[in-house]
Amino acid sequence: MEIILVYTTFPDWESAEKVVKALLERKLIACANLREHRAFYWWQGKIEEGKEVGAILKTEVEKWRELRDAIKEMHPYEVPLIARIEVDKVNDEYTEWLEKVLS
Repeated sequence: MEIILVYTTFPDWESAEKVVKALLERKLIACANLREHRAFYWWQGKIEEGKEVGAILKTEVEKWRELRDAIKEMHPYEVPLIARIEVDKVNDEYTEWLEKVLS
């Protein structure tokens, strides 16, 4: 099994938790880590800043397309970041757990 991380951000805790719980229920991810942070970005010609909730989603590569499409469908942002991060090595115990959870 090839594990990947998927990173995205949300405007608030409510939307992050709603999407993450839906992804868990659909078994598209095995788990997620959420963390609030300050964001600085360009939007409509000017620099904006605010709070966002970053989400690191853990899954297997075979679920990438379905996961990406589900995030796009549920995401509150007009232009969400959905970044796939390749994982080089993972301990066997975690890989076995993730495979069991997602099956």
